[in-house]
Amino acid sequence: GEGNHAANAQEAIEASYAADKTDEFVLPCVTCEGGRVQDGDTVIFMNFRPDRARQMTRIFCDDAFTGFERRGGRKQVHYVCMAEYDATMPNCEVAYPPVELKNVLGEYLSAHGKTQLRIAETEKYAHVTFFFNGGVEAPYEGEDRCVIPSPKVATYDLKPEMSAPEVAAECVKRIESGKYDVIILNFANCDMVGHTGVFDAAVKAVEAVDAAVKEVVEAVLAAGGCAFLTADHGNAEKMMNPDGTPFTAHTTNVVPFVAIGCGDVKLREGGCLADIAPTMLPYIGLPVPAEMTGKSIIVE
Repeated sequence: GEGNHAANAQEAIEASYAADKTDEFVLPCVTCEGGRVQDGDTVIFMNFRPDRARQMTRIFCDDAFTGFERRGGRKQVHYVCMAEYDATMPNCEVAYPPVELKNVLGEYLSAHGKTQLRIAETEKYAHVTFFFNGGVEAPYEGEDRCVIPSPKVATYDLKPEMSAPEVAAECVKRIESGKYDVIILNFANCDMVGHTGVFDAAVKAVEAVDAAVKEVVEAVLAAGGCAFLTADHGNAEKMMNPDGTPFTAHTTNVVPFVAIGCGDVKLREGGCLADIAPTMLPYIGLPVPAEMTGKSIIVE
């Protein structure tokens, strides 16, 4: 097929906006003569997010790619990735190779014979697996993974509950099985619906997560476990700019950390993501390894 053409980048963006395709929905467009990739070219892919960059990279680099027909076969290009998108990716170089991390939580649990489950819907599956494991693709021994398909809609304001009910229901089943020492779960709604900038949809998303969290926490407590609730950034709590226009980005607001079923404990002020694993480990009966430099959020 033939892609989009424009005289320059500004014209391409303005035409896309006029067609009601804004921001992340702007389609690829050629803005210069000879703008298509040819044999002998160098491609530097600036994206550092592996989950969003590996698909395009595989098209350019993998001789075994079968997603669609590449006319003339794979282009013979010098392809440079900003970061390592996939350790198995052929025919490419990595500008900034990954730093090897030791004793990340999943690895540490596995080394001590603990069982673990990672569960999320499609939108956040990579976050509870690849990212949570420090960029390691393969699961650790004793680590099960469960992905619930995200709804197929153009934007998630059209279905703000997303797949939270299904994620919660499956997680409850896994809790009741008694198979796992640790379960890592992510609800995607507040982030993904927050990005749409649609206030009413964000309210429904938060309500859906409230209901789903209630189901999961009740199951955890019934099983004699404890639950920790937190987030890594804000979003849905701010849906509007001071001038009344939609706010669609992440925020730098502090996030909550809630400990449930841990007895009569006190939580200290402050804290960061590095403090969460050291907070959890004593409840699993494990010491905190030297590589974890965070401090428990629970005040003894």
